[in-house]
Amino acid sequence: MSAGPVRRVVIVGGGTAGWMAAAVLAHQFGPGQFSITLVESADIGTVGVGEATIPPILQFNRLLGIDEDELIRATGATYKLGIEFRDWGAIGERYFHPFGHFGADLNGIPFHQHWLCARDGALADYSLVTQAAYAGRFVRPVDDPAHVHSRMAYALHFDAVRYARFLSERAIAGGVTRIEGRIVDVEQDSRGHVAAVVTADGQRIEGDLFIDCSGFRGLLIEQTLQTGYVDWSHWLPMDRAVAVPSVADAAPMPFTRSTARTAGWQWRIPLQHRVGNGHVYCSRYISDDEATADLLAALDGPATADPRLLRFTTGRRQRFWNGNVVALGLAAGFLEPLESTSIHLVQAGIVTLMSLFPDGDFDPATSAEYNRLMTREFEAVRDFVILHYHLTRREDSPLWNHVRTMELPQTLADRIGLFAVHGRLMLDPGELFREPSWTAVMLGQGLWPRKSDPVAAQSVQQRTETLARMRALIGRGVAAMPMHTAFLAHPSRKAAAA
Repeated sequence: MSAGPVRRVVIVGGGTAGWMAAAVLAHQFGPGQFSITLVESADIGTVGVGEATIPPILQFNRLLGIDEDELIRATGATYKLGIEFRDWGAIGERYFHPFGHFGADLNGIPFHQHWLCARDGALADYSLVTQAAYAGRFVRPVDDPAHVHSRMAYALHFDAVRYARFLSERAIAGGVTRIEGRIVDVEQDSRGHVAAVVTADGQRIEGDLFIDCSGFRGLLIEQTLQTGYVDWSHWLPMDRAVAVPSVADAAPMPFTRSTARTAGWQWRIPLQHRVGNGHVYCSRYISDDEATADLLAALDGPATADPRLLRFTTGRRQRFWNGNVVALGLAAGFLEPLESTSIHLVQAGIVTLMSLFPDGDFDPATSAEYNRLMTREFEAVRDFVILHYHLTRREDSPLWNHVRTMELPQTLADRIGLFAVHGRLMLDPGELFREPSWTAVMLGQGLWPRKSDPVAAQSVQQRTETLARMRALIGRGVAAMPMHTAFLAHPSRKAAAA
């Protein structure tokens, strides 16, 4: 017999993950259909370093009906066109991983194959987004496929704490109940499902579906249900991060910067009111004090707060959905922020949950499918992050020697092997990172195919002229854009004719 519909959803933990979930549930179901309660404690701090995003965040915000200009003002956001990588392939080298495309496919053949045959200019010359990023310019894409600005793609840098606050206001207005309290007890029913959580002041909150957003500790998914954890630190050995804000840039550039260091890497994320900085590192090769000192020495401006230290183990839960508990955010797993995927994985978990929303039976087939899909999502991101470490030619430290020579997941080894022959990429439908992303990192870090693609090699007629026209069109398109700072100040401003 059916146990009936889910009527009570309890979200344990706030922060970005908790309030993203609350905002979607409130928007999807509206007040009165069932109760949505979020329990958080001001005594338990949030990590709050998820300041850089990738383009799917725009879809999430649109789903909630968020006005982007309002969000920009509320969160001190800037626009993000991609990530600049410094010293990853070798010290002194840099490349750009842009959102969007390189050039345009010709005769059904991926653009990078034509470029590999011609080697006419740099690959970055054929990326509108890369050229705009380095010029410090920005415009939103236009809805006209014939216009060069239709090729723009972007994401956001924002203050994660402010973003959570922004979402909380919308969620509470939509009917979500927020309870302030530290959870001290978790009650289970005869099936082993979570029945209620109890706060330190004696409040007992019952629920049908529980969403665990309690961070690394995984209060429900791990401490209560003992789900287990899949450790990926043998591939991604970073286990610490130190984060510190610094004074804002006068003219923030529209991209994230990642600089490889001796025992890890440093991020730099420009917001309107500050710059977010961090050093992700492996504690086997550098001490916390040394890592902090290295970060502070590398800042472009004075720090505005004390550094904060984070400890983590890269990996994921054995199951993201166990019984009547679904884990999101750090409770679900952690993949270091190299490609700004933390918030996206929360978003993917929420969207997948909504497509597989349970009834009170919590049929195992439903949770099994959720776990399959989310495992695939995490593993695809894992492989892309590992790629950056493995494709290095650095031999200056034990860390880089380790990651350069380590055994890879077979899925990644196969993809590298295929690209190394003819520059080919065969991606699964729905993969987050598409051909331009893999191409940018592989070529940017020095993985050059041994041979030209046989079909592209035959397609040489008028290729030189076509490539020249592409570069010229991109140049005119960038010149017609307003400066990034001007667009932030006047987002309704139109670009000049390209």
